[in-house]
Amino acid sequence: MSGTTSTETVALTVHGPSGSIDLLVPAAARLADVSGEYARQVGLGAPPRLLKVNGQELRARTSVHGAGLRSGAVLIAAFGAAPPRPASAERVRDEDAAAQQRTARLPFVLAGLAAVLAGWLAAGIESPRLFDATVALLGVAALIGVLPFGRHADQRGAVAPAFAFAAAFALVWDPSPEMLPLTFGVAGLAAAVAAGMARALGTGSSIVHTVWMITGSGVFLITGFCLLVGFDPRVAWSLLLLMAVLGARSVPGLAVDVPDQMLLDLERLAVTAWSARDVPRGRRGRTIIRPSDISALLARGSHVVNAAGVAIFVVAVVSVVNLFAATPFHIDHVGARVLAFFAGAAILLAARSYRHVTARVLLRSAGVLIWGVLVQDLLVNASERTLVQALAVALLMGALLVVAAVATGRGWRSVKWARRAEIGEMLAGAFTVAAVVVSSGLFRTIWELPFGG
Repeated sequence: MSGTTSTETVALTVHGPSGSIDLLVPAAARLADVSGEYARQVGLGAPPRLLKVNGQELRARTSVHGAGLRSGAVLIAAFGAAPPRPASAERVRDEDAAAQQRTARLPFVLAGLAAVLAGWLAAGIESPRLFDATVALLGVAALIGVLPFGRHADQRGAVAPAFAFAAAFALVWDPSPEMLPLTFGVAGLAAAVAAGMARALGTGSSIVHTVWMITGSGVFLITGFCLLVGFDPRVAWSLLLLMAVLGARSVPGLAVDVPDQMLLDLERLAVTAWSARDVPRGRRGRTIIRPSDISALLARGSHVVNAAGVAIFVVAVVSVVNLFAATPFHIDHVGARVLAFFAGAAILLAARSYRHVTARVLLRSAGVLIWGVLVQDLLVNASERTLVQALAVALLMGALLVVAAVATGRGWRSVKWARRAEIGEMLAGAFTVAAVVVSSGLFRTIWELPFGG
């Protein structure tokens, strides 16, 4: 032991139900040896637990010197299981603060939804005064949201990009179908800028701001590129829907990002006859993983998947609705239907990889809404016979889903079907990429090119 030698001894007194014993033990001896010696001298069958006079329990593997015991110290011998440790005031205070933050999230989420709705309604307002007042109010709310002060600064910082998005959407709104993708692109860029400001000022979660920045910048780059090159609007909507599908597939891999020092001790990979017996010294001699680090890692992964789930839901639903609105009824429209079918299937199958309830519900809702838009498009001009067939298929699928839900609720799991679902997800993603060629009009353009003659 550092700071002591094997020749130093400490005089201890151990009090217990069977009497008091005075012991003279080496400073390097473990407390387990002290407990065992007390049990042997008083005739006990099992060694007791040792506590200080203030009630602090001492670990059996700790040495007498390591426990800070000096000659004349008094220990208490206790039997039975250790009583539960009372929660400290600091821990209770942290739990109360976390509960208050969770309670405060819902009003801010509703405020963000109200801001987006206000921006959408303000785009069609004919009154200049009301329009200017709405945009100014949204802009001021976004500016206040990124300021790093106040009780709920983190919640305000996470929702502030939504106010910036709404204000920019109302300012650059253009009803023409050719300019609609750029409208969403500019609004996404404004949200990304607001998220960058909030992250630079330290307001809110950096993970949520990163998702805002990646999503907003990606939407702006895709829509801006399509406008500069002169592509049809359905090209931008097809690419955005494909981006949502790829995001649903790649987000779990980004969330599971564990630092190397939490997985293995790099300094102990090479063990030799000498290093195996060496007692590490220094600050980096031994890797200790604290519970707070684990909690922070889990919170980070939760924020990643939940924030990404919201972004995927919004991008997927907005893209598929505008894709069908911008695609005429010919072979490109068939491609849009195929793209919506496989994109919805890919997102629904990717949702099974998520263990967070919020993210899983958002992805499943996005897939169901994509298929809902597809069904609505198929049934608009359908005949009565087709409607009856669609109703029969829907009832049959509903019955199968009920049976599957009951079996799953009873604990049914199948590795074989899980592997098939993995293959189905990969195939759906591949067909989604292929369907973009048709839905974007590239296939028809190549088909109509005059070759020769």
